[in-house]
Amino acid sequence: MLSVESLHTFYGTSHVLYGVSLQVTQGEVVCLLGRNGAGKSTLLKSIIGLVPPRQGQILFRGRPIAGLPPHLICRQGIGLVPEGRRIFAGLTVRENLEVGRRPEAGRSKEEDYERVFALFPILKQLLHRKAGTLSGGEQQMLAIARTLMGNPVCLLLDEPTSGLAPLVVESLQERIQTLKQNGYTILMAEQHLAFVTSLADRAYVLVKGEIRYQGSMHDLLTAPEVVQNYLSV
Repeated sequence: MLSVESLHTFYGTSHVLYGVSLQVTQGEVVCLLGRNGAGKSTLLKSIIGLVPPRQGQILFRGRPIAGLPPHLICRQGIGLVPEGRRIFAGLTVRENLEVGRRPEAGRSKEEDYERVFALFPILKQLLHRKAGTLSGGEQQMLAIARTLMGNPVCLLLDEPTSGLAPLVVESLQERIQTLKQNGYTILMAEQHLAFVTSLADRAYVLVKGEIRYQGSMHDLLTAPEVVQNYLSV
């Protein structure tokens, strides 16, 4: 479904990604692992068009998307849940969801809302609350729900556990597992191996803008030198 080939991305004159390549097949959960500063967020931003690559190719469903503006990439069926959540604090939960909604033929607004409420029931009770008054966990739920309102088929999750308490992280893990069971294709950037162990089918380890390891989660867990040298557990 998603193919990244020999990607080079810069911030100004600073070279951040060096020939990164990866593949995500339909219905798969792939984790992009690495410590802070490895280039994980930059890779997701390159895919969604926020930081266009200077070299390389990105294909989604066989179509080239590198260099397209973000709104057109979203219309292809990719949705980004950004690091730090980036909800609109001064808007209500309902207004945040409306901002993210992209109507889909044959699906009503009510169906879109019920779909996200089935995943995050607490949001139904918080519809009229200002998003800035929510807890960190509730804001993360809102950020994911807002992206789902755009009816994507492929989700990019950028550091979803950042700043969350352990109990909230456990709940979030269950919600992402549900998304996987519902057929979503997911590429997730994460620092902590423990969070993704039961979620991801495959993993790529990014170190200083280069892929240093790729393989199944089982193979990664039996490669202690990779875990010790490159990852947080």
